[in-house]
Amino acid sequence: MAYLTPSGYGLGELTEKRSRFIGEVWPIETESAAKAQLDAVKSAHHDARHHCWCYILRAGTVVRYSDDGEPQGSAGLPMLEVFRRGGIENVLCVVTRYFGGILLGTGGLTRAYSKAAKLALDAAGIAGMRQMAVVELACPYHLFDRIKIEIEVFSGHMDSAQYGADIAITAAFTEDKAPLFLIRLSDVTAGAVTGHITGRREMAVEISAIEG
Repeated sequence: MAYLTPSGYGLGELTEKRSRFIGEVWPIETESAAKAQLDAVKSAHHDARHHCWCYILRAGTVVRYSDDGEPQGSAGLPMLEVFRRGGIENVLCVVTRYFGGILLGTGGLTRAYSKAAKLALDAAGIAGMRQMAVVELACPYHLFDRIKIEIEVFSGHMDSAQYGADIAITAAFTEDKAPLFLIRLSDVTAGAVTGHITGRREMAVEISAIEG
C-alpha cells in the first residue's frame, strides 16, 4: 500500500459526564479543503463550546491540530495520535464538544477526544491507496463478456467502457498483475485483442479498521 486514508466520511459520538463529544472524519487532499470543512462544522454546531481538530496531509507532510480552548495537550494532540498510530494520512478530524457542566480533567478529556476520533475513523473505514497500472484496449462486442471475466480474474477494476465500432475499455490493475493480464488477453482472444499499459494512477482499496 502506498498509504492509508479514510474511505469516506465517518461520524462517532459519545457522552462523558453529560458532555457530548461528536467526532467527524473526512478524507482530504488540501489544507484549504480542511479549513473549509472545519468552518462548515463550526457553522453547523455554532452553539458548541469547543471544536477541536487535527489534520494530516501527505503532500508536504503538513500536520496541524488545535485544542480550541481545552487544556493544552488534552484534545488536538491525542486526536492526532489516533491517526499517526494507524498510519492514516490525508485526513481531517473534528471533535465538537457540548459542555455538560462537569469538569473531566486532563485525563478524562484526553480519553474522550481520542475515543471520539477513533469512533469516527471506524465509522469512515480505512482505504489503502495503491499505485495501479492503467490498461486500455479495444474489444469486439462478441468478446466483451469474456474480457470482463478475465478482468475480474486478475482483480482488475473496469474504469470505463465506451461503445463505438468496438468497445474501448479502460481498466486498472496492480503493477504485478497488469502484464499477466495482457498475456492472458492475447491468449484467450487468439491475438485478436491486445492491450497496452498507458499510465499509472492511485486507487483506494478498502481494508479493515485499525486496532486500538
